[in-house]
Amino acid sequence: MLERISSPAMLKELSLAECDELAAEIRAFVVESVSLTGGHLGSNLGAVEVTMAMHRAFDSPRDVLLFDTGHQAYVHKLLTGRKKGFAALRQAGGLSGYPNRAESEHDWIENSHASTALSYAHGLAAAFRATGEEDRRVVALVGDGALTGGMAYEALNNLGHAGARVVIVLNDNGRSYAPTVSKLSESLTQLRLNPSYGAVKARVSRVLGDIPVMGQMAGQSLRSLTAAVRELVEPHVFFEALGVRYAGPLDGHDVGVLEQALRRAAGWPGPIVLHVLTRKGKGYGPAEEDEVQCLHDLKAPPPLAKPGSATDTGALSTPAPGAGPVPTRLSSYSEAFSAALVAEAERDERIVAVTAAMPGPTGLLPFQARHPERFLDVGIAEQHAMTAAAGMALGGLRPVVAIYSTFLSRCFDQQNLDVGLHSAPVVVCADRAGITGDDGPSHHGILDMVLALAIPQMAVFAPSEPGEIRAMLAAALELPGPALIRWPKTPGEPLAASPGEGLGSRLLAEGDGDVVIVGIGKMAGRALAAAAEIGIGGLRPAVYDLRVVRPADPRLIEIAAGARLLVTVEDGRAHGGAGAYLAQLVDEAAAEQGLPGPRSVVLGVPTRFLPHAKPDEILRQLGLDADGIATTVRDAAIRLGLAPAPGVAAC
Repeated sequence: MLERISSPAMLKELSLAECDELAAEIRAFVVESVSLTGGHLGSNLGAVEVTMAMHRAFDSPRDVLLFDTGHQAYVHKLLTGRKKGFAALRQAGGLSGYPNRAESEHDWIENSHASTALSYAHGLAAAFRATGEEDRRVVALVGDGALTGGMAYEALNNLGHAGARVVIVLNDNGRSYAPTVSKLSESLTQLRLNPSYGAVKARVSRVLGDIPVMGQMAGQSLRSLTAAVRELVEPHVFFEALGVRYAGPLDGHDVGVLEQALRRAAGWPGPIVLHVLTRKGKGYGPAEEDEVQCLHDLKAPPPLAKPGSATDTGALSTPAPGAGPVPTRLSSYSEAFSAALVAEAERDERIVAVTAAMPGPTGLLPFQARHPERFLDVGIAEQHAMTAAAGMALGGLRPVVAIYSTFLSRCFDQQNLDVGLHSAPVVVCADRAGITGDDGPSHHGILDMVLALAIPQMAVFAPSEPGEIRAMLAAALELPGPALIRWPKTPGEPLAASPGEGLGSRLLAEGDGDVVIVGIGKMAGRALAAAAEIGIGGLRPAVYDLRVVRPADPRLIEIAAGARLLVTVEDGRAHGGAGAYLAQLVDEAAAEQGLPGPRSVVLGVPTRFLPHAKPDEILRQLGLDADGIATTVRDAAIRLGLAPAPGVAAC
């Protein structure tokens, strides 16, 4: 049946029995597809029927269907004719893992950060009202934790105040609210949605109001009874306090019930919430049995590695000259952070851990298990997390905020003014920094260093390998002010016999003094590999692992000031990033010493949105792999006369 559905209009032709059959086919397809490509599994398995009901009750794209968070949109994509695209889901040139305006007219927004759809909905409803298109409806599926974000409540407040005609489908999968559904509450909900119920209630109130004295008492009793019943079956009456009609909870896996409720809600003249209960991971045993995440997402099976191939870090497979033996054991940055934090917490009782709905992916579960009283998960509320951490720091604690780099930009104002301006000793640990790949432009962590360097006195650490994290965390916790430690999603490989120490840089390869290559974070491995590939005119660049962007190593600044060519390499934004910051310091130092200073080449991510692809492929396209870096250094050295052009013999 799924093969026959190429548009939402075809879905409306099915009977309810056929809808149940289609729902089963969709679940089977999503499990099979995501198992091959990776992607968000549990959340989409739980949203099958509610998405089908939305498309049956409304006319997309004339009616606007929004998904928050966007990773719940796989079923929507299937119902809008994109089944074939799932073969290349989250792959370069293939289907995005989130709504994507370039893919379909049915995708209105490209949201993958949570808690945004209600604000979009408010704006769209206002636009339709202003243009006289009030027959067009705006429907927002909000759930999977999205309603823990403060922005959603700001939108609810404004939706109620404006009386905007928006249907909000609250997909409650047990990750935010968890009331039980019953036939009584379902029946009462359908009754309250029926237009005739509202008319009868109003007529009874008018009649009672016309009866002297006794009528007033009867009216008060009726209102009291109504309120009591509402409190019994509607535990979230705060919606109505905001001016938003509430109905629910409903069985989120019954297409017929949902469709009927949605059609009735469409006639409501203002904002209305339909509270639906779903099961994350429904229909797939392993997901239903996963109590922590319900198989929220799956990673794509790794490709078969070729014997002797380099790892994702781009590090040399053999030791660099003078670097000593290089261990071959790979490790996870997140695991290294997790172990380091637990160790530091044993040493210092002031340490507390804060996260925004990401305790597992950021490596905080061991800390939570060991010190539950010192652990705080604020939900999808990064702004609150940062300012709360500032308050903790001002109160004498040493908070560590673990957050994805891409989500860190959501709380930059708080990081700047509430933490930075107050010199609060908060350590921000940004996981998934740099080019992350499959999740596309919204998830690349390429702004963290630019933003942190814009905050006066904030220290910035960039470990080049997991073994660096413990020393960096210890150093950051000793600082009197704020610090950022950022690391990538990909695994790391040791670059030398031992990690660096303190706030200094680390020499990875000796050079002749003319050319200095500085690798920042995981790009240090690629810089080291590039130096070995240059191979022209006896050119021997020195390669440094920067380690600490700010405060910069004065010894490295002095060495670079006396060089002829300085090349910095980072996987963050080049404009305003770590390389540009270092180059400016080097130029200032050279001027103070009366030196001409080096020609500086800053390699990094350009100022544009990057589509999804594997991290290595994106870095290759940007010239940030070993070959690309080597080519850049070689060309710059030739222009400066430090090496002969191809085919020209050296003098």
